Amino acid sequence: MVSGLVFVRLLSGHEEAVMEALRQISGVQKVIAVFGRWDLVVNVQVGDTDELASLVINKIRAIPGTTATETLITVGLKKPKIFI
Repeated sequence: MVSGLVFVRLLSGHEEAVMEALRQISGVQKVIAVFGRWDLVVNVQVGDTDELASLVINKIRAIPGTTATETLITVGLKKPKIFI
């Protein structure tokens, strides 16, 4: 499984419609509206990086009102070993 955060920039006035469209996409776990450079943060989980690319390119970017995305792949970090 691959988890990621997709930052989404929108055209003004498209917030509600884009959020609703995102919630209908398989693999989208959560949609959060934020203030700042980005308008939405979308938590996604898919089978592999190819599915992630397809989700972002073919589904998220295809939603009318979406102008830009940036995707971060999340990682699980283990507790660091301390050597003395």
